[in-house]
Amino acid sequence: MKELVEYMAKSLVENPDAVIVKEVEEEQSIILKLTVAPEDMGKIIGKQGRIAKAIRTVIKAVAVKQNKRVIVEII
Repeated sequence: MKELVEYMAKSLVENPDAVIVKEVEEEQSIILKLTVAPEDMGKIIGKQGRIAKAIRTVIKAVAVKQNKRVIVEII
């Protein structure tokens, strides 16, 4: 799932080298922390958060198939 978030983020931004995804495993969930360049933050969030919501929806769909709980944080 980390690779999927990284792939989606890199395809959206102008500076793909600045995309960093960190995976933090907790007891009941996995947290994916997405970091991008400051000038690309608007492209990842989108108008009214639509792109961020779409990324989270795709990741949740993959997580449900694997019986996991995943949270995507944009930092």
